[in-house]
Amino acid sequence: MKKLYFLNCAWLLIYLTSPYILKAQEDVFTQLEEVAVVDQKVMMPMRDGIRLATDIYRPKTNKKVPIIFSRTPYNFNSWNDGERRTRTAETALKMVKHGYAYVVQNERGRYYSEGEWDILGTPLTDGYDAFSWMKEQPWSNGKIGTLGCSSTAEWQMAVAALDHPAHAAMVPQSFGAGVGRVGDYYEQGNWYRGGAEQMLFFAWLYGVEHDKYKPRIPPGASQEDLIRISRFYDLAPENPRVDMKEALTHLPMKDILQNIHGKREIFDKMVVRKPNDSAWYEGGLYHDDMDIGVPSFWFGSWYDVSISPNIALFNHVRKNATDEEVRDNQYFVIAPVLHCSYTRATENTIIGERSVGDARLNYEEQIFAWFDWWLKGEENEFKQKTPRIQYYTMGSNKWQSAEEWPPKKAKMTTYYLTSKGKANSLYGDGGLVTSKPSNNGTPDEFVYDPMNPVPSYGGNVCCTGNAVEGGAFDQQVMETRNDILVYTTEPLKKGVELSGFIESKLYVSSDARDTDFTIKLIDVYPDGSAYNLDETIQRVRYREGYDKEVFMEKGKVYEINLTPMATSNYFEKGHRIRVEISSSNFPRFARNLNTGGNNYDEKEAVVARNRVHHSAKFPSQIRLPLIAE
Repeated sequence: MKKLYFLNCAWLLIYLTSPYILKAQEDVFTQLEEVAVVDQKVMMPMRDGIRLATDIYRPKTNKKVPIIFSRTPYNFNSWNDGERRTRTAETALKMVKHGYAYVVQNERGRYYSEGEWDILGTPLTDGYDAFSWMKEQPWSNGKIGTLGCSSTAEWQMAVAALDHPAHAAMVPQSFGAGVGRVGDYYEQGNWYRGGAEQMLFFAWLYGVEHDKYKPRIPPGASQEDLIRISRFYDLAPENPRVDMKEALTHLPMKDILQNIHGKREIFDKMVVRKPNDSAWYEGGLYHDDMDIGVPSFWFGSWYDVSISPNIALFNHVRKNATDEEVRDNQYFVIAPVLHCSYTRATENTIIGERSVGDARLNYEEQIFAWFDWWLKGEENEFKQKTPRIQYYTMGSNKWQSAEEWPPKKAKMTTYYLTSKGKANSLYGDGGLVTSKPSNNGTPDEFVYDPMNPVPSYGGNVCCTGNAVEGGAFDQQVMETRNDILVYTTEPLKKGVELSGFIESKLYVSSDARDTDFTIKLIDVYPDGSAYNLDETIQRVRYREGYDKEVFMEKGKVYEINLTPMATSNYFEKGHRIRVEISSSNFPRFARNLNTGGNNYDEKEAVVARNRVHHSAKFPSQIRLPLIAE
C-alpha cells in the first residue's frame, strides 16, 4: 500500500510539473499581460487610515471602463509555496476580455490588508470607501458591480443598503452569512437556525481565523516591497488536519476550538452570543430594517445551508425596497447543487447519492449580460428574456421559471400527522393525511439523549469539513432509530410538484425545561429509497420570539412553528411524501443538552422524554406548496 501511495504521488508530481501543465499556467499570465494593465498589491486607503490590499486588472485601452469588484476574506495572492496561482488570473482574463476592470480586495485584517478582522464585524464604511476610491480613478467609468460567492458575497447586502452612487448592480451567490434577520429568520450570519447553533462556523473558523499573534507586514510597506515579498510569503496559515467529525463532539461547546488548538478570538466572542444579542447588529451584517438600493441578480442552491432565508431576502427586497427601479430589478437563480457549486453541474448531476439529471445552465453568459446592462448601459436581451426566477425542479429534472416565489400555481395543502402512538422509526405506524384529526389521539413519544444524538446524514449544509457531507442520501438506515418519528403518505395516485416554502406546526411536550425539535422532508421512492430535501430545527425556549427565553413545564403542551423550509421537487406517481421528526440533527445543528442553561458552557446533559401530539385539539401538521398535474 505504501509503495502504491508513493507511486501515485510520483505520478502526480510528474503531472503537475509536466511542460504541458506549466505551459498552460504560463499561457494564462501571458494572455493576461497582453490585454491587461496589471496593478497588484495596491494598498487602498480607508477613512481611518487602514489600507486594504487590492489587485487591479484593467483593459489596455484609453476608454474609461466599468469595474467588477470582489471583496473577500480568502487568499488571492498570486504566489503560493513558490508557484504562481492561476485562479485569479483566469477570472481576471475573462473580465478584461469582456471589457471590464476586475478588482479583487482582501477584507481588513486578512493577509496583506491592514487592521483587525471580524467575520461579521467588518465596517460597512470599508465597502463604501472602496467604491469612492475606484469611482475616482481616471480609468473608471464610475459604474461598479459586485460579484462573489459565500464569504465573498456576504458583505454585499449591507453595503448595498448604503446606496453608494457608483454601486450599480450586484451578484451575490450562496450568500449564507449575508442574512442576519429577515422576517421569521434570525440567522445572525448563519450562526443560528431556529435558535439552535449551526455548527458550520465552528469548523470554518478553525480553517480561516487569523490569530492575533500572526505574522504581519509592517504598516506603510511600499507597493514594490509588497509585490516582491508576496512571491515568498502568502501569509496563509497552514493548519494541521483535524477530524472535525470528532472535534465537534467536544463539550463544552465553547472549548471546541481550544481543544483542537485552533485560533479562537472571533469564535470566543460569537459562541456566547444569544440570538438577540446587540453585537449581531454591529458591523457588516445585513438586517431587514436596512433598505437595499441596488439591482440584484441572486444565486442560491437547494442543498445550501440557507436557501430558505436567501429566498425570503429576495422576496423582502422585491416588496420593501424604497426605490421602484430596485424593486423591479431583482432576479434569482436556484440550482440543485451544493454550496457555491453552480458550475459543477453536469449532464448527469449527482447531489449526494441522488441523480437530478442535466442541471447545467449558462451562468456566465447571464452574469455578463446582467453587468453589461447595468455597467455598460447596453441594450441587451437580459430584461426581455431572463425570467424573474429560474429554479430547478428535482424529480422531473428540469429548469422552470416563475414571476414570484412560491410560484403562483402552488397551493398550500395541509397534511396532518397521525398514528396510534407508535410512529417511532421506519417500522412504526406514522402517517400523513389531509383530513384533520377528529379525536383525542395518542401522542408519539421518544427518548432524546444528547449523548447519543441523531447523526446528520446528508442535508443542506456547507463548510463542516468531514463532519457532514451535504446533499441527498437514502435515509432508510437512519430511520431505523426509535428516536426518529416517521410520518408518510400513502403512495401518490398522481404525480405532484412541490415548489415553495414548507411550513410546519408541531404541538409538543417534554419532561425537560428546554429541548429542540427537528424536521426533515423526504421523497420516498417505490423501492423504499428515501431522499432528504430540506431540514430545519426549533429550540423550544425561543418559540415565543428570539428576544426572550420561555422554558417548558413538565407535561404541558406547547405550539411551535418551525422556520420554513424550501425546495422544488416532483414526486412521481407511486412515490410518497415523508417527514421525520426528532430532537437532534448533529453536527448539522448543535445538541441541546436539555438543561435550560446556556448550553455553550455545559458538559452534563439531561435525557428528555419528548412527545409530539396530534389530535383535534393539537393538530400537528406540515403545509406543502403543491402544484398538481
